[in-house]
Amino acid sequence: MSPINSARLAALVAVVVLAGACGSSSGAESSVTPTTGATADATAAASSVPGALPKPEVKIPATLPTELVVTDLTTGTGPKAEAGDSVIVHYIGVRSADGTEFDNSYDRGQPYPVVLGKGLVIKGWDEGLIGAQAGGRRQLDIPADLAYGDQPQGDVIKAGDALTFVIDIVSIVPKVDPADAPQGDVKPAVGTTAVVTDDLRPGDGVALVEGDNAVIHLVAYRGDTGKPINSTWESGQTQTLPVDAAQTLPGLATGLIGMKVGGRRQITIPYAEAFGDAGNDSLGLPAKTDLVVIIDLLATA
Repeated sequence: MSPINSARLAALVAVVVLAGACGSSSGAESSVTPTTGATADATAAASSVPGALPKPEVKIPATLPTELVVTDLTTGTGPKAEAGDSVIVHYIGVRSADGTEFDNSYDRGQPYPVVLGKGLVIKGWDEGLIGAQAGGRRQLDIPADLAYGDQPQGDVIKAGDALTFVIDIVSIVPKVDPADAPQGDVKPAVGTTAVVTDDLRPGDGVALVEGDNAVIHLVAYRGDTGKPINSTWESGQTQTLPVDAAQTLPGLATGLIGMKVGGRRQITIPYAEAFGDAGNDSLGLPAKTDLVVIIDLLATA
């Protein structure tokens, strides 16, 4: 179990990623996330530490925590995380009582984003990640009342369990203003035969390459009408999206390559490289309908 309430994750990104990964096994079904879903200046200020990280070993506390214990195993650099910031992390979680692992993001190979101070994660994370810095490694020993309380989670976490996490801070993205989200409709796109990209705001950071994880906000539109159908801005929860056609929509992966951090890009995707002949009812996208997305790239991970 990870520290997140999956029901509150942005529906669009979940659908986009699952569509690309159909038939694969990511282990997400058994995860427990620790939850209970920009301006150019903010995106350009994102501090990032790229590169794969090995899964750390966890040293459980000698006594079960009765209050939150925060230990910086490695001190990071750059701005300290504040409420409203998005903190992009890798993590491993175990029962504090015996060290039994219940979840980790390292094996999945995809970091996890969380917006602090919005109740999107367990209280131990919301409070314990304040002040973290990019490149740091932090251990959180969390009493049950700041974790899942008396509610069991999955097959490992029992009622009343204290939890211990070791968390690598991959990057910190300063909070964004929802008023900066793309507004209104876009020009309809019907019968598109190739992925088309348009940089609405060029970025000045690192450029995405295949295999990266993109930390984004996203608005999706029906191609036939240009009307918005979903947005990650509504929850304020940034998302990580793999730039990999095997894990997400092929046309979206193609359209992201070369985009720079701090930028906003419109990507028009032929239906054959989006949701195909069937469309996607849960997003309100009819059969054989092209997809238009506007992406804000906040960081890479």
